[in-house]
Amino acid sequence: MQTLENKVVYITGGSKGIGLGIAKKLLSIGMRIAISGRKIDTVKQAAKSLSNDDSKIIAIESDVTSHESESNALKEIIKHFGQLDVLVANAGVGYFAPIENLTFDEWNNTINTNLTGVFNSVKASLESLKKSKGYIITIASLAGANFFENGSAYNASKFGLVGFTQAIMLDLRKHNIKVTTIMPGSVATEFGNNEVTDKDAWKIQPEDIGDIVADVLNMNPRTLPSKIEVRPSKPSK
Repeated sequence: MQTLENKVVYITGGSKGIGLGIAKKLLSIGMRIAISGRKIDTVKQAAKSLSNDDSKIIAIESDVTSHESESNALKEIIKHFGQLDVLVANAGVGYFAPIENLTFDEWNNTINTNLTGVFNSVKASLESLKKSKGYIITIASLAGANFFENGSAYNASKFGLVGFTQAIMLDLRKHNIKVTTIMPGSVATEFGNNEVTDKDAWKIQPEDIGDIVADVLNMNPRTLPSKIEVRPSKPSK
């Protein structure tokens, strides 16, 4: 994009972790932010932790597993900001267990959030992004390229997300919409019921992913980094 000042970005799952780290970075460089999550009180608290100025950031209650919910979120964004320039599809969940212990509800929630949820967010955003010649960034995972024990649901969702993102990248180029997937390794967040402490200092930090998103959006329009793998530079022993 030529300039990011006052561009509008919608970040799903933006109330904590990677989503909040991205929101903080993009707000600091002059973008206007909409963050969403299932619990509006939590989302509002996250938004206020970044700014009290609703001309800069708004909180939205939305469940990405529902296309209707995401469509309503987009209507709220357009009503408030008048445009949408960037979608960061970040909302995700993870359940990790051997296949014999993985429940149907855990499987369905993983696929519906991590894969179908991104489909819903993209479909809801498309017309606005066509108008703005915007950008879609999905937050996948190295688990979308590397399978591991107890990861059947999560691996399936992230392998699918990488494939989905790469395919729509080809679909949407003709509309001047750019699409990138970012595939982080270990990130210091509460994901998987982790409690972030000093022991997580070796991991990628959420603000590092924010820096990557900003760099992608700042890249010369002629160049598209369609898939980015990122990992800790020196893993813990």
